Amino acid sequence: MNEIEGPAIRDVLTPIWLSKPETARRVRQRIATVLDWACAKGLRATEAPMRSIAKGLPRQPKKDQHFAAMSYADVPTFVEKLRERESVGRVALEALILTAGRSGEIRGACWSELDLQNRIWSVPAERMKMGRTHLVPLSDAAVAVFERAKAFKVGASDLVFPGQNVKRPLSDMTLLKILRDMELGVTVHGFRSAFRDWVAEQTDYPGEVAEAALAHAVSNKVEAAYRRTDRLDKRRLLMRDWGAFVCGREATGKDVAGEADNGAS
Repeated sequence: MNEIEGPAIRDVLTPIWLSKPETARRVRQRIATVLDWACAKGLRATEAPMRSIAKGLPRQPKKDQHFAAMSYADVPTFVEKLRERESVGRVALEALILTAGRSGEIRGACWSELDLQNRIWSVPAERMKMGRTHLVPLSDAAVAVFERAKAFKVGASDLVFPGQNVKRPLSDMTLLKILRDMELGVTVHGFRSAFRDWVAEQTDYPGEVAEAALAHAVSNKVEAAYRRTDRLDKRRLLMRDWGAFVCGREATGKDVAGEADNGAS
């Protein structure tokens, strides 16, 4: 560990730094983590020399940081096409869309986290980006998808969407491959953007309700300190309307906005 210095790290990163920039950045981050840990354990004299590494690599081209998203108007047609075939990956992708969840949250979903009778999914803190348990209200459409997922249930695993090794979740590439096979230039994560755009353009639900549904962090620390509610009751209405929209029925967000505002928070 003590012999790994800047030139060696630069030589590892150079072949992929421009051709695979995201992968290169992740490799750099992991190298830094390991070397910093080694320094803390006394296995090397210094932390990772990442500042000097940056000076020895060319500047990566700037790119749009947004995930390629499907237009929300196209989501109902896409879901209809998605249902033409039944597979664990396709059902998982539909569940992701209907819950506005992240890929890791859906792929790691366990039956013990789901209460279909009370229509709630409790995602544990360790699988959430913000490190806090997230309660997801389930619409009729979402409950129906999880009911379909029971066809893939195996006794040896609690996973809702098991991978080829039933004790491990689906690969993160499984959902993306479905989109690529359908020749769609969008990402799995982009469905969260489609959901957010739909809320903003087609409903009167407050932005903070949509942000709570997406489990986004509150950037303003003062606001975050005073925001002590997850707006579960209001999110139930929101996810109900999103489920109706995704299934090809007209959303009623504008009609129930007042009900949402008066609901318990």
